[in-house]
Amino acid sequence: MTMKDRDDSFFNVLSNIIDEAFSKVFTEKKEESLPSEQQYGTIEEYTAATGKRFRMTKDQKERGLTREEAFTEIHLNEEN
Repeated sequence: MTMKDRDDSFFNVLSNIIDEAFSKVFTEKKEESLPSEQQYGTIEEYTAATGKRFRMTKDQKERGLTREEAFTEIHLNEEN
């Protein structure tokens, strides 16, 4: 086995490791970004199901919406 063969082998292994790492990261991100089939009726249901706090957008704050109105606009697709 020559030095070039060792380098090629090393780079092939390294390339496979990197490919797998990127594949896992981007697959997880893609799955997270898929729209959820589940609709949440209230902010409390959203928080209980996702473990995340509902946050209003800057635009919603500027328009003077309540948290409930903002939640309805985003998660129930009702434009006010």
